[in-house]
Amino acid sequence: MKITIYGKTFNPGFKPYIKELFEKLHQNKVKVNVYKPFLEFIRKKTGIEPEHNDIFENQDDIRDDIDFMISIGGDGTFLETIPFVRNHNIPIIGLNSGRLGFLANIAKEEISSAFKAIFEKEYKIENRALIKLDTKKSIFGDLNFALNEITIQKKESSMITIDAFLNDEFFNTYWTDGLIISTPTGSTAYSLSVGGPILLPDSSNFIIAPIASHNLTVRPIVVPDSVVITLKVRKRKEKFFVTADNRTRLIDSSVKLKLYKADFKLKMLQLPNNNFYTTIRNKLMWGVDKRN
Repeated sequence: MKITIYGKTFNPGFKPYIKELFEKLHQNKVKVNVYKPFLEFIRKKTGIEPEHNDIFENQDDIRDDIDFMISIGGDGTFLETIPFVRNHNIPIIGLNSGRLGFLANIAKEEISSAFKAIFEKEYKIENRALIKLDTKKSIFGDLNFALNEITIQKKESSMITIDAFLNDEFFNTYWTDGLIISTPTGSTAYSLSVGGPILLPDSSNFIIAPIASHNLTVRPIVVPDSVVITLKVRKRKEKFFVTADNRTRLIDSSVKLKLYKADFKLKMLQLPNNNFYTTIRNKLMWGVDKRN
């Protein structure tokens, strides 16, 4: 088995767990490829010399024969791994070095049991849809996609006006601080914080959710992911922000945004006892009555 590991930093309390992880991989004769800056961080901050076979620094260093990529960190770190695997169809294992996340959903205390299940092939692979952004100026280059959401937000203090079209048919004009176009995976992220619904990961939908809408009757809406969403910001303000997951650009109002389902999906490893339902119950404390 070949595994690639990506991470950035972690708190001192994670030291015994990173040591346990590398020991577990070495004991099972896994060929390990580590992100170079992360390897240097581990050496410098913990004094641990992890057993590994190779290092990588960018997307070009990733090969097709990798079985899994482990993302060590939180949900933000998980999102950063996507550009590394998008062309290689490699499933991501989300190992959380802090609090349990929706994407990095394997807790550090579960390392032993989780990798026992992985080595015994007791897992399933979920395919998560992404949303793609097209603009004439190609503002994100070839990283013009998002697993969670693509967001338009105002730059100045006053609201912006956004005209939205579905399959070139006029849908609505939003007077708002911004607009979130979310995938099912992103329904538990930014969209949820503005009142959007939670969608199951395999739902074939997008959510259009306004941020602080001027018209209180305009609510988040679910649309099929087969539609093409076109957004035009009116020229009252010259600049606005566009964000694709954790990447942000400042662009002018002449840019028309076209959004649709990406032509590839993200593969995400799920353990039998750690699926989407258990995650939302634990994360959102569903079914918990603090009076008892």
